[in-house]
Amino acid sequence: MSTIKKVAIFGAAGNFGTPITAALVKAGFEVTIITRVESTSTFPPGIPVVRTEYTTEKLTGVLAGQDAVVCAVGPAGISTQAAMIDAAEAAGVRRFIVDDFGWGPDFRSEPEFQPIGAQRRVAWVRAEKLAEANPRFTWTGVTIGNPIDWAIKRFPLMGFDVKQRCAVIYDDGTEEFTGTTLDGIGQAVVGVLKHPHETENRFVKARSIQTCQNQLLNAFQRVTGQTWQVQRSSTKDLLESGRRKHQAGISGWVLELVVYQLYTPGEGRCIVASREDSDAELLEVAEETPDDIIRKVLGSITS
Repeated sequence: MSTIKKVAIFGAAGNFGTPITAALVKAGFEVTIITRVESTSTFPPGIPVVRTEYTTEKLTGVLAGQDAVVCAVGPAGISTQAAMIDAAEAAGVRRFIVDDFGWGPDFRSEPEFQPIGAQRRVAWVRAEKLAEANPRFTWTGVTIGNPIDWAIKRFPLMGFDVKQRCAVIYDDGTEEFTGTTLDGIGQAVVGVLKHPHETENRFVKARSIQTCQNQLLNAFQRVTGQTWQVQRSSTKDLLESGRRKHQAGISGWVLELVVYQLYTPGEGRCIVASREDSDAELLEVAEETPDDIIRKVLGSITS
């Protein structure tokens, strides 16, 4: 596959789209942002923005001339991804990076998440079928595990209230998981586009760190120079509460079950891959320490 230069991105103003867009620009790609006509999102200056309806016909015209497309839309936009993929293939786009940026297609999620997973798979399967029929069209999914610096900052239920300097440790705090920072997510996408042959038609596995709650707590205390107040809880309580809320149609169940999956003792389900078995080296995603992660979290709060 020849060099990829022109890249269109959907979801450029989103949680992951923002660092991905910045990484693409920094790496020297010619980036075009695609967004809905009615979007009120703001975008970085100097990047072309095309506003369009999200129909296959309209998107085919918009994507003509692009080498690659990155889809980083939020949950509300997942249902439009199949149209984006159809349009990309029809327009002659050579690589489509599908919207995963999660745990990948083989993750053992709780039953409550099956409808969400099924919706994502519609687009993944569509990309696979188009690539089988048209060798000039290829796709990649980027599996990141936990978006660790972003998630710790945004969700105190992960166990760390940065502003109050207190922590909740679930069970014994030793269950390990892998995570990828926002910088790592952006670099993973850049790595895919710089290595199109090695990454075509598969999910690549990215990671910045493998850690656990206890390691993160120790890092918080080292970096802040403070002793944090620590409370204890159990993942079993999260599971029971999340399922009650789900059954009752009450919000909040998603986050509780996500954190349950992350910290369930002895499961190891949230380790995407070891460093050696991952694609991190190929993608040039740096391995980071717990202290590195915590400095990023604290820096994002004070900046």
